[in-house]
Amino acid sequence: MKTKTNKTYFNSLLGFKNCLVPLQGLGVFLLLLMPALIFAQNYPTGKSVLDKVDGNMSAKTRIITSKMEIEGARNTRTIESKSYSIGDKKAFTEYLAPAREKGTKMLKLENQLWIYSPTTDRTVQISGHMLRQSVMGSDMSYEDMMNDTPLLERYKADVTSEETIDGRKCWVVTLTAIKPVVNYYAQKMWVDQERFVPLKVDMFAKSGKLLKRITFSDVQRVDNRWYPKKFVYKDMLKDGEGTKMTIGEIQLDATIPANYFNKGILK
Repeated sequence: MKTKTNKTYFNSLLGFKNCLVPLQGLGVFLLLLMPALIFAQNYPTGKSVLDKVDGNMSAKTRIITSKMEIEGARNTRTIESKSYSIGDKKAFTEYLAPAREKGTKMLKLENQLWIYSPTTDRTVQISGHMLRQSVMGSDMSYEDMMNDTPLLERYKADVTSEETIDGRKCWVVTLTAIKPVVNYYAQKMWVDQERFVPLKVDMFAKSGKLLKRITFSDVQRVDNRWYPKKFVYKDMLKDGEGTKMTIGEIQLDATIPANYFNKGILK
């Protein structure tokens, strides 16, 4: 009777020891995984990152003088313009040079867009499929220009990793559409961890195909905030190096006369 009891006890110990083998393996796995879990927990939320980006990039009003370099089949055209905007609802742009485009004007009110051409002395409203057309032969479409609504109103944002661009550590933010109608179903944004400005943005179709890419550079201090003064807008479905934009002068939160956002200013 005593021998049987000892044998049963020995077998139970042996069974417990055998159970320890997979448990020990699990322990090693958890130890290896733990740094990654802790690292992931240190990521900020997508909302907090985009809120800080908006704090830099957004303003009640903006007055911007810029140059747009458009790469053509034979040469490169440089178009100068001055734009005025209030939030994401109203914007007026007048082209200043070269002579061929001088006097062309664009007015955006909410989701409507009008263009005045001095060559024909006509004002045309751009809508529907026409919004997908190129602006002045650039890699930007009219839809791209119209899309000033805050990203968090259109996308769910998650910080998924960290990467380095041009020596700057960036949060990689993945954006997925939460509204049925958006220009791009998903976006991937590289945000400077220190200055909270985007350094690169990729825009995708629902199929996952890369459609557009924007790269930002020459980040400078503007009225106690960081702001990129140069960017390249690239249509990934076209050949070429993309459309280069350079901001000359920028005024943030300046007063803009109300008549700049009236259709009467187009002529």
